Amino acid sequence: MDQINEILAIPLLVYGETSLTVQQLLLVITVVASGAMFIIWSSRRLRVRMQKSGVNADVVHLVSRAYLIIAFVILAFMTLEYLNVPLAAFAFVSGAVAIGFGFGAQNIINNFISGWILMWERPIKIGDFLELGEVRGTVESIDTRSTRVRRTDGVHLLVPNSFLLENTVTNWTLIDRLVRTSVVVGVAYGSDVNLVRNLLDQAAREMPDVLSEPPHSVLFEDFGDSALIFALDIWVVTGAERGLRVIRSDLRFSIDALFAQHNVVIAFPQRDVHVDGSITVHQHGAVRPVEQ
Repeated sequence: MDQINEILAIPLLVYGETSLTVQQLLLVITVVASGAMFIIWSSRRLRVRMQKSGVNADVVHLVSRAYLIIAFVILAFMTLEYLNVPLAAFAFVSGAVAIGFGFGAQNIINNFISGWILMWERPIKIGDFLELGEVRGTVESIDTRSTRVRRTDGVHLLVPNSFLLENTVTNWTLIDRLVRTSVVVGVAYGSDVNLVRNLLDQAAREMPDVLSEPPHSVLFEDFGDSALIFALDIWVVTGAERGLRVIRSDLRFSIDALFAQHNVVIAFPQRDVHVDGSITVHQHGAVRPVEQ
């Protein structure tokens, strides 16, 4: 035991009148590891309890992140206090490190601050459907450095938080999940336009996903090259592009069935070719004119 005590009392680091022995190092490692495990466990318990209480997912995420950061900072100060390390000793070093870190990690700091702004002001929330240029997807998590978005094709996309604050982002569900969409159809020339309007109105009324308020509308868009163009504008409640595609698909099925019942022809591109003059016919190597 005396030999073990002598080994544990060996100083590893001496700073002024303060020394770090093997025993203190082992104790610090044990305390830090135990404290980190407790902090992570308690953070998960806190998250679960808040979720079961019906707290908003963004608030749960913000509170759990703040709890982790504050708890680890307190653990670090307690460890330094136990080691009798004066914080003033880090003043000069921390200043130099901060300057170098600031120049070398501007983007990381920018994304970190942007992440807290997103979680605090909540212009973008977990579950929102975003449009970033040509990318569309649902927000799954907002972390301190990046935001994870699940695209409509199922692929996960990590977007830097600063990008969401510095660029134009279309949030389909910022205030509510009310979305307007359109189904365009062309019918053959000579069709009864009033009948077409009534059938489109019937298809919208019979679709359970189409809202009655705001009301839908049927518009006679244009006289096209090969068809009379109609547009059916509807309002639906959805939180993703896939929901819109499914609703539009069901609506097209219904329109096609109604048109077929009432003999309304859905137009397709057509061209009339008129040939005037004479045609030269090649037969057995000979050429002879055929009068029209």
